[in-house]
Amino acid sequence: MKLSIFDLFKVGIGPSSSHTVGPMLAASRFVEALEAIDTHHQLHRITVELYGALALTGIGHHTDTAILLGLSGFTPSMLDSNQVAGLIDTVRSTGWLNVNGTQVIMFHQDRDMQFLGEQFLPLHPNGMMLKAFDVGDKLLFQETYYSIGGGFVLNEQEAKQSASQNQQNQQEDTVLPYPFNNAAELLQSGDEHQLSIAEMVLNNEKVLTEQNDQQIKQQILAIWQVMQQSIEHGCQQEGILPGGLKVKRRASALYKNLSKQKVDVDDPLKRLDWLNVFAMAVNEENAAGGRVVTAPTNGAAGVIPAVLAYYQRFIPNSSDEGICTFLATAAAIGMLYKTNASISAAEVGCQGEIGVACSMAAAGFCAVLGGNNQQIANAAEIGMEHNLGLTCDPIAGLVQIPCIERNAMGAVKAVNAARLALQGDGEQHVSLDSVIETMRQTGADMQSKYKETALGGLAVNVVMC
Repeated sequence: MKLSIFDLFKVGIGPSSSHTVGPMLAASRFVEALEAIDTHHQLHRITVELYGALALTGIGHHTDTAILLGLSGFTPSMLDSNQVAGLIDTVRSTGWLNVNGTQVIMFHQDRDMQFLGEQFLPLHPNGMMLKAFDVGDKLLFQETYYSIGGGFVLNEQEAKQSASQNQQNQQEDTVLPYPFNNAAELLQSGDEHQLSIAEMVLNNEKVLTEQNDQQIKQQILAIWQVMQQSIEHGCQQEGILPGGLKVKRRASALYKNLSKQKVDVDDPLKRLDWLNVFAMAVNEENAAGGRVVTAPTNGAAGVIPAVLAYYQRFIPNSSDEGICTFLATAAAIGMLYKTNASISAAEVGCQGEIGVACSMAAAGFCAVLGGNNQQIANAAEIGMEHNLGLTCDPIAGLVQIPCIERNAMGAVKAVNAARLALQGDGEQHVSLDSVIETMRQTGADMQSKYKETALGGLAVNVVMC
């Protein structure tokens, strides 16, 4: 398994890693490919076709905005979210799009972007097709992309390779010191080499990224800094979230109220209130299109930062080393889900987002509390087992209800899962590999209306006001 820690934790903007970050990266890749084949100087028009779940909830997830930004040459990590409204207003008011900052063409969204929610492409529910034409309407270049969750994007060829049974044999030639394809191999390697999960992942990272220990630590702490900023900014903002649901931001008021109180004097559960605030602050930021870290997705971006903030604030002797251990351990668990199941709600429901984030956070928290590898795997298993079957049914296709509160619930479950695991010896009746495979099967069996289409569940049973 040759995923990096920084594949799982990427800086982006809200509200969705699959519907915002992924389409922006796909559009950016498209214009780069167009330039690479040296036909961009003939470019006159670009069309975009969105399919399946990507089309059904694309407007609520700002997919159209993301694609316009990607075609303009922006990527999520480089974009200042405060600039977005002005950039998009310019395109929509003038009808002119500056492709990759080098060539201006006409682009009218009503004409050039189609939302084909009744049609699904074969390799993933989140499909899109981009086409470039010259002035005579001759096709210059086209490519199909799939946004497969967590900001990961595959073109048609890559998606077919990924779907093949030989995908494990198609990895690059890099040889990792501690390779693993499932949890059993991860635990066996830890036993053989007497290393923690975090130590193995960090050693693999040095080979993957050709960085030393200090460089990797700095990069991990930079990710944590963005997470902290998301919490802090979310705790300061007030008002109504965009999109029409008129959802009021709550994190700020909760934060102010908690800040006036002593933590444990009157209510021993006050720390859980802080955990709720941390998670909700991040996902209110995400819902507003702010800057967050995919962890492993935007829809679940609040779970891991909330548990990390809880660790830093309430666990004695918390440290930067502990933060690195937490995130490296969590990343290992995320790699298992990414490789053997899915982290896409459009593919397996919200169990693939909140469920995976809860499992990752439980493992990370267990690690920094002193858990051994078996206990860490047990914590991760508990975190997912009690999210199995969780549907993705966002009202109006917005990452607001039930998503914001769901992050808080995922964080609370993660803390409890770690504590349960630490009270045992790591022995499991249900293995982590078994629960990952169960999640995959459950997602495959789940009706599509419960997988980020806004066609079932709360999305159809709650009246918009």
